[in-house]
Amino acid sequence: MKPIFVAIDTPDLVRAQSLAQAVREHAGGLKLGLEFFSANGPDGVRRLSDIGLPVFLDLKLHDIPNTVAKAVEALASLRPTVLTVHAAGGKAMLAAAKAAAGPETRVVAVTVLTSLDESDLGAIGVSSSPAEQVTRLARLARLSGIDGIVCSGAEVGAASEAWPGGVFVVPGVRPEGGEVADQKRVVTPRQALDAGASILVIGRPITAAADPARAIAAIAETLQMRTEA
Repeated sequence: MKPIFVAIDTPDLVRAQSLAQAVREHAGGLKLGLEFFSANGPDGVRRLSDIGLPVFLDLKLHDIPNTVAKAVEALASLRPTVLTVHAAGGKAMLAAAKAAAGPETRVVAVTVLTSLDESDLGAIGVSSSPAEQVTRLARLARLSGIDGIVCSGAEVGAASEAWPGGVFVVPGVRPEGGEVADQKRVVTPRQALDAGASILVIGRPITAAADPARAIAAIAETLQMRTEA
């Protein structure tokens, strides 16, 4: 699987389809989050699935175990390749999500959002550093039986070493010199891949570019060049 999943964060279905077509050659899949899903629902997901790329459904489910399990069951007909839940929901919730998912769906748990730093964690009552919190939640996720985690590139190296065979999704990825925007713990695509990332989630550096096809091709080239070196 190609590692770049393009974050299609728009409520506009026509624009989403246009972006998906533009990145199709170099993308490993499409990441569809709350903005897209809230505007277009399951039918919108099906419309983008018709383009032929795997779908990463990033809904970050977080509720009591039974409710999350029922939500995962309700999404099963969409056959997402990846589905996110929040690790903070606890072991029972994570296990329930995995049990309810179809065999083709990898369930991964969001650990610490890449928009948060240590001061943000402190403000919500978490005294650990982001790295410590990711390690704690990654251990919980592994024990629950799900497939992997979502974490920043700053933590993926340690997480992948501790979990051989896990799936590691790294968002907040920015090309060298790219605009950071609301992300606080960022790395380049090459750094993330070298550290152990399985999937790189990249949005605005591609989707906001004047030529999205050229933008993703340039990023893919940096990954390929080092791989062959």
